[in-house]
Amino acid sequence: MTDYTALRTTMVDTQVRPSDVTKYPVIEALLAVPREVFVPRGSRNAAYVGEHVTLDKRRVVMDPRVLAKMLDGLDIQPDELVLDIGSGLGYSAAVIARLAEAVIAVEDDATRADEAQGLLAEQGVDNAVVHCAALTDGAPEHGPYDVILLQGGAEFVPDALTLQLKEGGRIATLFMDGALGTVRIGYKIDGEITWRYAFNAGAPVLPGFEKHHAFEL
Repeated sequence: MTDYTALRTTMVDTQVRPSDVTKYPVIEALLAVPREVFVPRGSRNAAYVGEHVTLDKRRVVMDPRVLAKMLDGLDIQPDELVLDIGSGLGYSAAVIARLAEAVIAVEDDATRADEAQGLLAEQGVDNAVVHCAALTDGAPEHGPYDVILLQGGAEFVPDALTLQLKEGGRIATLFMDGALGTVRIGYKIDGEITWRYAFNAGAPVLPGFEKHHAFEL
């Protein structure tokens, strides 16, 4: 029988801590949340191998190192409301729920959203709600938010999302340029987002977050 608790500890000790993730609440959350529960059943053996776990062609459960470094940079506080875009089966929402006051997780697939809400309930996560909508729409009715995360790549961030961020709030985005990606933390100051480099990573671009390139002869 697989000892997932031991695998989770190894994940944190060999993948997360060596990546300069130092904030104890982030470490504690990653140790506490059973990642294997929030990936497709056929992928449970790959839950802790240190890479993205595929949900479908363009969606993944983010590499725990990437998620951890995003969370470390965002420094989510216990009184903050977080918008989690593309939460999949709910892993990121479950982790964030241990850091924040509440999490609104947005998922665009109704079946997956229902499954995620069920898994979160089974794990006793009572401060996360899964909202089914287009990922680019977010969940304005529950905002504004102190923090926004995107669980996948993006070529741009729609204004519809940044408008849901509070003044002084933070947003973490993995900007993809071809095969290369850079995570940046954005800070909303005087209504505008100021982006700062965090680290390099890569992930599939989320549906709706592609730039529409004009055709050229």
